[in-house]
Amino acid sequence: MIERFRRLREATQAAVLRGPGRTPPALRQAVAAGQPPPELGPLVATIRQHAHRVTDEDLAALAGRFDHDELFEIVVAAAVGAADERLRAGLAALEEA
Repeated sequence: MIERFRRLREATQAAVLRGPGRTPPALRQAVAAGQPPPELGPLVATIRQHAHRVTDEDLAALAGRFDHDELFEIVVAAAVGAADERLRAGLAALEEA
Protein backbone atom coordinates (compact mmCIF):
# COMPACT_ATOMS: atom_id res chain seq x y z
CA MET A 1 0.00 0.00 0.00
CA ILE A 2 2.80 2.44 0.86
CA GLU A 3 4.51 1.81 -2.48
CA ARG A 4 1.26 2.69 -4.21
CA PHE A 5 1.53 6.26 -2.89
CA ARG A 6 5.30 6.68 -3.29
CA ARG A 7 5.11 8.77 -6.48
CA LEU A 8 2.45 11.05 -5.03
CA ARG A 9 4.47 11.49 -1.82
CA GLU A 10 7.64 12.25 -3.80
CA ALA A 11 5.83 14.73 -6.05
CA THR A 12 4.37 16.49 -3.02
CA GLN A 13 7.77 16.70 -1.33
CA ALA A 14 9.39 17.98 -4.53
CA ALA A 15 6.77 20.69 -4.94
CA VAL A 16 6.97 21.81 -1.32
CA LEU A 17 10.72 21.58 -0.86
CA ARG A 18 12.17 22.27 -4.29
CA GLY A 19 9.41 23.99 -6.26
CA PRO A 20 8.98 27.70 -6.86
CA GLY A 21 7.98 29.75 -3.86
CA ARG A 22 8.47 32.92 -1.89
CA THR A 23 11.16 31.28 0.24
CA PRO A 24 14.34 29.75 -1.16
CA PRO A 25 14.25 25.96 -1.63
CA ALA A 26 17.34 25.67 0.60
CA LEU A 27 15.42 27.25 3.48
CA ARG A 28 12.41 24.96 2.99
CA GLN A 29 14.69 21.93 2.83
CA ALA A 30 16.52 22.94 6.01
CA VAL A 31 13.21 23.48 7.80
CA ALA A 32 11.94 20.07 6.64
CA ALA A 33 15.13 18.45 7.90
CA GLY A 34 14.63 20.05 11.31
CA GLN A 35 17.63 22.34 10.84
CA PRO A 36 16.11 25.81 10.43
CA PRO A 37 17.95 29.06 10.97
CA PRO A 38 17.88 30.18 14.63
CA GLU A 39 15.00 32.66 14.24
CA LEU A 40 12.76 29.83 13.00
CA GLY A 41 13.96 27.22 15.50
CA PRO A 42 11.18 27.58 18.09
CA LEU A 43 8.39 27.59 15.50
CA VAL A 44 9.78 24.62 13.60
CA ALA A 45 10.37 22.65 16.81
CA THR A 46 6.78 23.26 17.87
CA ILE A 47 5.44 22.20 14.49
CA ARG A 48 7.56 19.05 14.47
CA GLN A 49 6.70 18.02 18.04
CA HIS A 50 3.30 19.53 18.88
CA ALA A 51 1.79 21.18 15.80
CA HIS A 52 -1.51 21.78 17.59
CA ARG A 53 0.28 24.15 19.97
CA VAL A 54 1.30 26.69 17.29
CA THR A 55 -0.44 29.97 18.08
CA ASP A 56 -1.15 33.17 16.23
CA GLU A 57 1.39 34.78 18.55
CA ASP A 58 4.09 32.35 17.37
CA LEU A 59 3.50 33.47 13.81
CA ALA A 60 3.09 37.14 14.70
CA ALA A 61 6.52 37.08 16.35
CA LEU A 62 7.99 36.33 12.92
CA ALA A 63 5.84 38.75 10.92
CA GLY A 64 8.57 41.37 10.78
CA ARG A 65 10.94 38.97 9.05
CA PHE A 66 8.56 36.88 6.96
CA ASP A 67 5.29 37.68 5.20
CA HIS A 68 2.20 35.46 5.32
CA ASP A 69 3.11 33.51 2.18
CA GLU A 70 6.63 32.85 3.44
CA LEU A 71 5.34 31.70 6.83
CA PHE A 72 2.87 29.40 5.10
CA GLU A 73 5.69 27.79 3.11
CA ILE A 74 7.81 27.41 6.25
CA VAL A 75 4.96 25.80 8.19
CA VAL A 76 4.16 23.40 5.35
CA ALA A 77 7.84 22.47 4.91
CA ALA A 78 8.15 21.73 8.63
CA ALA A 79 5.00 19.60 8.55
CA VAL A 80 6.13 17.69 5.45
CA GLY A 81 9.51 17.01 7.01
CA ALA A 82 7.96 15.79 10.27
CA ALA A 83 5.49 13.61 8.41
CA ASP A 84 8.26 12.04 6.34
CA GLU A 85 10.29 11.27 9.45
CA ARG A 86 7.28 9.64 11.11
CA LEU A 87 6.51 7.62 8.00
CA ARG A 88 10.09 6.37 7.78
CA ALA A 89 10.12 5.48 11.48
CA GLY A 90 6.85 3.60 11.13
CA LEU A 91 8.05 1.68 8.09
CA ALA A 92 11.30 0.81 9.87
CA ALA A 93 9.34 -0.48 12.86
CA LEU A 94 7.24 -2.64 10.56
CA GLU A 95 10.37 -4.04 8.93
CA GLU A 96 11.77 -4.98 12.33
CA ALA A 97 8.53 -6.68 13.44
